[in-house]
Amino acid sequence: MKINIACPATGMQKIIETDDEKKLQSLYDRRMGQEIEGGILGEEYDGSVMRISGGNDKQGFPMRQGVLTNTRVRLLCKKGHKAYRQRRAGERKRKSVRGCVVGHDIAVLNLVVTQIGEKDIPGLTDDNCPRRLGPKRANNIRKLFNLSKDDDVRKYVIHRTFTNKKGVSVRKAPKIQRLVTPLTLQRKRARKAEKLNSVLRNKEEAAAYKKVVAQRLAEQREARRSLISKRRSTRKSQKLAADKGGK
Repeated sequence: MKINIACPATGMQKIIETDDEKKLQSLYDRRMGQEIEGGILGEEYDGSVMRISGGNDKQGFPMRQGVLTNTRVRLLCKKGHKAYRQRRAGERKRKSVRGCVVGHDIAVLNLVVTQIGEKDIPGLTDDNCPRRLGPKRANNIRKLFNLSKDDDVRKYVIHRTFTNKKGVSVRKAPKIQRLVTPLTLQRKRARKAEKLNSVLRNKEEAAAYKKVVAQRLAEQREARRSLISKRRSTRKSQKLAADKGGK
């Protein structure tokens, strides 16, 4: 069995291969997420604590957290499930995955060092491998370097300097995302002012519209009253003329 050991504190990893059944017997029936003593793997790992983070069986099927068996099962997967990527909207598919219990059929087992022992482990904790790529988001940079809101994030972004083909020294750094600058605050104020002006403008336009509607209704009522009075006067005059003609 191949055992892939990673140490996040130093950024290094090491692969060891063992067929010693006595060592492997201590790993069998352990589950993903459980912590084991490093001394199981040998004297050089004494004092360290490791967590089982995953693995693959001999056919390459990955271990899946939550599947409490040491065999392979077929699960109906949908969008958001591990080891599955949907090709069409709403698609579901049955996929083979390996249970989360370590067994004899595991070919590669992944371990993560959670606690470093007193002695350095060669190729794992005796050196430091710096991160080549750092976080881009402003809050993640603050979290990485334990910065306050008053600190300038742009000074702490992880960058690299290299010489290009023209022989010019170039500094390459990621563009910081969600960085609050005076310009972004100005734009935010402008958006807020535009929204407020829009509300006030809508109110004024609604009041002007109501005024025009009321004026038009008053004009219609006045026109109707004048039309009715005209009809009444016409009928009255016609009636008087008929009465005179009858006499």
